[in-house]
Amino acid sequence: MTDRAFNFAAGPAILPLPVLEQARQDLVSLPGVGASPLEASHRSPWFTSVIEETSSNLRDLLGVPDGYHVVFCQGGASLQFSMVAMNLLRGTGGAAEYVITGSWGSKAIAEAHKEGTARIAWTGAEEGFVRVPGTEELLESIGGAPAYVHVTGNETIQGVEFLTTPIVPDDVPLVADISSDFLSRPIDVARYGLLYAGAQKNAGPAGVTVVIIRDDLLDRIPEGLPSTLDYRTYVEHGSRYNTPPVFAIYIVMLITRWLRDEIGGLEKMLARNRDKADLLYEILDEAPTFFRGHAQTGSRSLMNVTFRLPSEDLEAGFIAEAAGQGLVELKGHRTVGGIRASIYNAMPREGVEALAAFMREFHERNAGPGGEGTI
Repeated sequence: MTDRAFNFAAGPAILPLPVLEQARQDLVSLPGVGASPLEASHRSPWFTSVIEETSSNLRDLLGVPDGYHVVFCQGGASLQFSMVAMNLLRGTGGAAEYVITGSWGSKAIAEAHKEGTARIAWTGAEEGFVRVPGTEELLESIGGAPAYVHVTGNETIQGVEFLTTPIVPDDVPLVADISSDFLSRPIDVARYGLLYAGAQKNAGPAGVTVVIIRDDLLDRIPEGLPSTLDYRTYVEHGSRYNTPPVFAIYIVMLITRWLRDEIGGLEKMLARNRDKADLLYEILDEAPTFFRGHAQTGSRSLMNVTFRLPSEDLEAGFIAEAAGQGLVELKGHRTVGGIRASIYNAMPREGVEALAAFMREFHERNAGPGGEGTI
C-alpha cells in the first residue's frame, strides 16, 4: 500500500486500515452481488443484511437496551440540532435546557431557539470553555421539568469532554451529541433518551448520522413534521423511507466488525484511547509555558488534544514542520487557532508516538530559557 501520513484531522477523520483494505477489495464487485457497494440498491438483500448487521453490532457494542431504536439519518449532527428540537420541543409549551461546553453546544441551542423556548442551564463561556460542569453543579443548574436536557459529549474545537455520563434528574430525558466520542468508550445508554452521532469521527465516513432514541420519546413527536425530519419515519421504515447513504452505512458496518473482532470491544478501545492521549498530555504537563493546553485536567478530551504555542509564528512553523514529517492536519479550528491533534479510534499508537517525539524535538529547538518559545 502507498505510504500513508498520520492524519490528525478532526473530521472527516482517519479510518482503520483494515476497513479501508476490505472496502478496496469490495469496491468493484461485492461477492455474490456483482456490483460495487457504491452501486448496490438500498432495497437489495445485500443492503438489508448490511443495515441489520450494523444495527445489531451497534446494539451489542454499546449494550443498547430493549425499548430503544437505532436508526440512520443524513444531514450530520448539524441537522440533528434542528431535528431534536422539532421532535421533542416544538409544540410542548415547555422549555429545553442546554449545557454549553463549547462551540457545538452553542450551535445546537441556536437551532433550538427556532422551535421553542431553549434555556442555558450551564455554560463555560465566561471561563473560555475550558471544562465541563461537575455532577452537583449540573444538577443544581437544571430548573423545573424541562422537555429535555441537551449536552455535547465531546467538544472537538475546545478539546473538552464529559468523561463520565452527565447526571440529570431521572424524569428528564437526556439528549447528547456524541459525534466525536461515539464508540470510543462504553456508555450507559439507559441514562439517555436520545443519542446522535455524525459518523465521520469514529464510526465511518461523512454522510450518515446514527441516532439512538428511546421508544417513549416517539410518542412526544408532534404531528405535521416533514417526513424526513420525523424520527418516526426512520423507525417505521427501517431507515429506508428514502435512499439512505448506502456506502457510508456499509463502512460503519465494517468499523463495528473491527471494533468487535480486532479491538475486542469498547472497554479495550477506551484503554487504547487513554494510553494515546496520555502520551500527549504528559508533554503538555512537562512544558506548560510552551505547550499551553486549553482544557482543565479533569475535562481533557481523549479525542482532541488542543493547545497553543507562545506565538502564532511558532504555531505556523510547528504545523509546517510536522507536515513535512508526515504528521498532517494539526491546525486548530479556524475559530480558535492553535494546534489540535485529533486522535480518534483509528489513529494508531505509532502515530501518536511520532507526534510526541516531534513535539519534544520542536520544544528543544524553540523554547527559550524560561520555557517560552523563540523563533
